Amino acid sequence: MAKSETFDVVIVGAGISGIGMAAHMAMQCPGKSYVMLDRREQLGGTWDLFRYPGIRSDSDMYTFSYAFEPWQDDETVASADKIKAYLDKVVSKYGVAEHMRFSEHVQSADWDSKTGLWAVKSKGADGKTSTIHAHFLFMGTGYYDYDNPHDADIPSLSAFKGKLIHPQFWPEDYDYTGKKVVVIGSGATAVTVVSSMAGRAAHVTMLQRTPTWYGVRPRHDKWSNRLRRVLPARWAHWINREKAQRLHEFLFHRARSRPEGVANVLTRMTKAELGDKWNEADFTPPYGPWEQRLCLVPDGDMFKSIREGQASVVTGNIAHVVKDGIELTDGRKLEADVIVTATGLRLSTLGKVKISLDGVPVEPSQHFWYRNCMFSNVPNFAVLFGYLNSGWTLRVDIVADWLCRLFNHMDKWKVDVATPVLPDDSQIEAWQPFDLFSSGYLQRGKHLIPKSATSAPWRIHMYYRQDKAEMKDAQIDDGWMQFDRLADGRRLT
Repeated sequence: MAKSETFDVVIVGAGISGIGMAAHMAMQCPGKSYVMLDRREQLGGTWDLFRYPGIRSDSDMYTFSYAFEPWQDDETVASADKIKAYLDKVVSKYGVAEHMRFSEHVQSADWDSKTGLWAVKSKGADGKTSTIHAHFLFMGTGYYDYDNPHDADIPSLSAFKGKLIHPQFWPEDYDYTGKKVVVIGSGATAVTVVSSMAGRAAHVTMLQRTPTWYGVRPRHDKWSNRLRRVLPARWAHWINREKAQRLHEFLFHRARSRPEGVANVLTRMTKAELGDKWNEADFTPPYGPWEQRLCLVPDGDMFKSIREGQASVVTGNIAHVVKDGIELTDGRKLEADVIVTATGLRLSTLGKVKISLDGVPVEPSQHFWYRNCMFSNVPNFAVLFGYLNSGWTLRVDIVADWLCRLFNHMDKWKVDVATPVLPDDSQIEAWQPFDLFSSGYLQRGKHLIPKSATSAPWRIHMYYRQDKAEMKDAQIDDGWMQFDRLADGRRLT
């Protein structure tokens, strides 16, 4: 029988979150042993999964890159291959590669309170199951279901005789040259696919049930790039990151406090981009700005395609799909050789890994967030869930920094277990940050997400600057965190 390996930390997921955690450990806890497990054959997470045309970041790269590793490419809105190249650089620079194990699909993790260890079971490419033990478990699996996208239940979709594609499973090297394409959906994926396919396809139609709010920004930010050329890389990165984050925060807060004013600004911007192609029915959403994620249109590329007649937007409801296109309830028909169902993603907590404590399943929705990453009453366990209204990676940095402080504190005290304890009779008021947004995928999946209180430390919210200040100043032994020393059975609080 093979001897089981034991590590200080097991990191699940080799994407933005997992790599960020590993790099912080290399800088702040160099003596800690860790292993990173990922079901895919290479690093990248989401950026390796999605292969649809034109895939790119939907926020600026100064808030999507790490605080500790400057983004040095001229593209402020970057393509997937440049994001992966950046991650490759981080992995190499901080010695992460030697800790990575691919084609390891983590199935479950069970905490043993007697040994103070997680038993993490994974299945390899050969179908064999192995177990690794860890003192601490970090889940960097993102929040998408990698196997099952959202099923929009499109009427009679099976009747279509052309090519049917979901962006999550884009066929390699598919040639759509000269084909009539209908993209069902109006989110970030649809916007990217439409602008990328336009010109090569005969025509691309975005079919939406309701319009979307758009924001236009240059793919190359000349002021940011000038700063990078005259200042040291870290100074320029810090300034550009601060500028971008403050702009996100200002726009989000202004959209909440003065939605009509922000709507007017965005409408004027869209009108200017589209000219005589603008119309109220297709470009005036029935909801306020930032009630759903604002769709980024870099360089106004999709609008350019519409102006030039290569693409169009149609608003309507599907009556049924026929062999050569889509018929709408208002009688219009959209002819298609290809239908792309960019109808949304499905949320999944913890990468569908079964988490348990002494064999008792952990149901995330029955726990409260603690310090933006841990679960109430779950020992030595953290999950990364990024920001929905700004760059995902902003939370990676503040959480990874705090966790490394926790690890070093535990070493100093010579304790083995850290559990954020919330008594059953705490009477803490629950609040769901997803209620800030009306996006379908968030509303469909919010029942899967842990509860959030209205104040720290039992919350997760969407205000980065407040989180950053709280996490930086938060004491590790704050009265809520319970520490245990397994060797002699003593409990420290």
